[in-house]
Amino acid sequence: MSSPVNHLLKKLIHFEKSQVTAVYIQISQQIINAIQRGYLIEGTALPGTRILSNLLAINRNTAVAVYEELASQGWVEIMPNKGTFILMPEQKTARIKATSQGLEKLHDYPKTTGFPFQSSFNLASTEEIAVNKYVINDGQPDLRLHPTHQFSRWYSASMKRASLISKWNQTNEQSATTFNLHLSNYLNATRGFHIKPQNIMSTRSTEMSLYIVSQILIKQADVVLVADLSHYKSNMIFQQAGANIITIPVDEHGIDVDYIKMHFTKRSIRCVYVCAHRHYPTTVTLSAERRLKLLQLAKTYQFAIIEDDFDYDFQFNGSAMLPMASSDAYGVVIYLGKLGQSFFPSFQIGFVVAPETIINEAKNYLQILDKQGDLIQKQMLSELISEGEIHRLIKKNITVYKQRRDYLCKTLQAHFNSIATWELPAGGLAIWLQFEPHISLVELANKAKKNDLFLPKTILYQNKNICAIRLGFGHLNETDIGIVVQKLKTSYNLVVS
Repeated sequence: MSSPVNHLLKKLIHFEKSQVTAVYIQISQQIINAIQRGYLIEGTALPGTRILSNLLAINRNTAVAVYEELASQGWVEIMPNKGTFILMPEQKTARIKATSQGLEKLHDYPKTTGFPFQSSFNLASTEEIAVNKYVINDGQPDLRLHPTHQFSRWYSASMKRASLISKWNQTNEQSATTFNLHLSNYLNATRGFHIKPQNIMSTRSTEMSLYIVSQILIKQADVVLVADLSHYKSNMIFQQAGANIITIPVDEHGIDVDYIKMHFTKRSIRCVYVCAHRHYPTTVTLSAERRLKLLQLAKTYQFAIIEDDFDYDFQFNGSAMLPMASSDAYGVVIYLGKLGQSFFPSFQIGFVVAPETIINEAKNYLQILDKQGDLIQKQMLSELISEGEIHRLIKKNITVYKQRRDYLCKTLQAHFNSIATWELPAGGLAIWLQFEPHISLVELANKAKKNDLFLPKTILYQNKNICAIRLGFGHLNETDIGIVVQKLKTSYNLVVS
């Protein structure tokens, strides 16, 4: 007669071989669940591996793996020549017994602190939750273009490197220097730099880079100049550092450098933040003439230039304009960039290029925030740089993004020709869509949301002179673009009707 335990296991355990989780893990988890629920009590003998394999129609090696997994977690004891028996793992941490009232609240974690603290208004999250099928962002890459299968091989190969463990155990900067050497060589070749590894520091993101730089540069009430329209995240970071943010005008040639010269004096400015290659959010490029003026003014007025080059890799027409940092003979530019934007976000990195004294100080902050970084990521990126894979992937994706840009403009021409204007950007993954006459963008976003299209507030720009959207298209294929533009036009019609 079949054992009651066998009957119970056959009834309780179900698994899917098609799942990512291994079969032996699925079975182990379900046996643990049965123990926790009291279906299998302490001391119960489990069937042998041969019987279990027949019972569940699994390989006997899988049955062995199930019991070994349970034993490793302390749920069973395997006794040679006797069998496998259920254990009840000891509770390692004793519960604190209350001596006052409120026993029912003892195991509810408190929602508020028992001490005062000051929350940060400047760092309040701008994230909005939406369940809409279609979303417009500010110009993010399409993760569907990520080479998943290739990436798995690259990652696996990096994990198997014999030198990886030794790098983890190193207390010097040898491994970081190797990566920085590859990265500096890549930037020298692609951005016209003449830097060495000691001029560069890699971080988790551009935001981390800017946060560290702001901690070094900015003291309370220091003047930081940003464009009249600027990146909200950078402004949050400057405000948190205590900066006095002052805006300067932007036109079709970028920020107005003459305005700085007319309204400020020597040593009255701490730094100027600029997206010289493609201004955020309008996508205009800072002209060569103004770049030279800004470099000279920084030398004369003794302020730093923070050059954020967040989308240098996405250039469609002609050659990308080289960063100001590549022409910096005075040591006034701190350059922020990204690498690996065609990968999943977890394998994108930020980096800082600056004079060695700034990098040395920045590393003091980095060793507190993220001392070692992701060595596997650096190992893999080093190899992809040296083998030319990153360059090839960027070239391949640029073709796709250029087609999407052109299709978006064609679709906008069909639906928004007489009610909005836009420029065909030479690069980047967003366009600057300006409505004329002005409408309520908040109302447009509300109507769009009801039409299954989400417009986050961070891409809406409206004041008495401006009514525009930074419309990101990188994450949308041509089918998506057609649907999104149609939904946007339907929502627009509801606003103006």
